[in-house]
Amino acid sequence: MKILNFDSRVFLAPMAGITDRPMRRLVKSFGQGQMVSEMVAINAIQRKNPKSYKIADVREENYPVVVQLVGGEPELFADVCPLVEELGACSIDINMGCPVKKIVNNNSGSYLMKDMPLAQKIIETTVKSTKLPVSVKFRKGWDNNHVNAVDFAKMCEDCGAAYITVHGRTRSDFYSGEADWKTIAEVKNAVKIPVIGNGDITSPQLAKKMIDETGVDAVMVGRGALGAPWLISQIHNYLEEGIEPQPIAIDVVKQALLTHIKELIEYYGERLALGISRKYVCWYCKNCRDARKFRENYVKINNFQDAYAEIERYFGSLQEEQ
Repeated sequence: MKILNFDSRVFLAPMAGITDRPMRRLVKSFGQGQMVSEMVAINAIQRKNPKSYKIADVREENYPVVVQLVGGEPELFADVCPLVEELGACSIDINMGCPVKKIVNNNSGSYLMKDMPLAQKIIETTVKSTKLPVSVKFRKGWDNNHVNAVDFAKMCEDCGAAYITVHGRTRSDFYSGEADWKTIAEVKNAVKIPVIGNGDITSPQLAKKMIDETGVDAVMVGRGALGAPWLISQIHNYLEEGIEPQPIAIDVVKQALLTHIKELIEYYGERLALGISRKYVCWYCKNCRDARKFRENYVKINNFQDAYAEIERYFGSLQEEQ
């Protein structure tokens, strides 16, 4: 089943502080894949908070972007949806799976899996308030004693959701342990709308395995793409054309990191970009020789001239070994 008019069955997962415009542009530069924004708090957008407004504004991107909203007040979703349309979203996703305490304590994210009447009202209100397709991203359940993903999925479908995404972990799991693909398969069998599977996809082969085992219509990739912006397109090419992924050369890794930093500077400015780049450096050098020393050196750097020099030094040493 094709999901709406999206050009790929591979979605980049919404990750707060990570899947910003620089990350999305870099991922798209490698090829096909469906982009999703960081989650944006509806109360912050309504106030036109500059930071949140910037996150939701995807008009400068020349590819479709799903904008994910989070909140616990149906009336605010009604107010915000028209603005999100104006800001260029191709679809609106409602976050009902975030496990973070401050989100849960605000009657948002995965809290809504415990309050289905409120979740239902939010979905119905959102669907009525926009011309865009509305989706819902949720988890297996609150904990292993309260697994309600199937019933929750049916409720989403009844409320008018165009498609749904299921993460195969409970709220209490956060991101630990193995994702439960069996529950994802049960959700797929219970509804007629398209289902996206999320959890533990770190390679094209695992993406295909999830589709084969669960029957989902698409996959969503989160942490597997950190430091590997090429993974989304690799999975797309493998699923659609059977193209086996090739090893990524060190020079490609280095250039991806440098491009990512350039995009961060353009989007955030140099002062903020340097601090933000430190977490990405950790991901780009994972599984590489002397990665720990490189990270320790980089986090002490206070200007981009020294940062670029350290990147050239480290990756240059790795290239000599290839």
